[in-house]
Amino acid sequence: MSHAILLGALDTGAVWSVARGLARNLEEYKRHLSDCDLTRRNDLDGRGTLSEEALADFTRFFLMICIDQVTFMERLVQPERLHSRILLWAEEETRLGALPPRAGAILEAVLYRAELPRGEADVVVGTGERQARRIVSTLVERGVLVSDDPRAPLRLVFPASLAGRWMPGLFPDQAA
Repeated sequence: MSHAILLGALDTGAVWSVARGLARNLEEYKRHLSDCDLTRRNDLDGRGTLSEEALADFTRFFLMICIDQVTFMERLVQPERLHSRILLWAEEETRLGALPPRAGAILEAVLYRAELPRGEADVVVGTGERQARRIVSTLVERGVLVSDDPRAPLRLVFPASLAGRWMPGLFPDQAA
């Protein structure tokens, strides 16, 4: 519920999520949540039947998790570091033959400008229009670029398959 409300209120495109922080502090989260059902301890512990102090403690914990996750994402998505990781990925994929040469130039242009008109792709890569279309098509097929229609500008997307590579530490480590 908290994730859904924050997603709508913050318009983060689901890149930032409090759920990650709660998952990393699961036992403490469950304890605070359970404590919210405790009856009030005395006349100074709120006016209802449940403990207002426990609710305040949960709220403090929840907000600290939110701050922790904002700090984490701020460190993770430093533009110059993210830029380097994406271009390094493109360079390695090109060496492996999974991306055509000059694919990194397209990605760099999109990273720099936020979107790239398709008609400018050939100028960016310094090739003919046909070769530029082939490079763009490969990046779209790999799920790295997207556009609203075949003539719309290209935008970068963050495919889940590359999340660990482009933004290491985004997901908590899974116990084997």
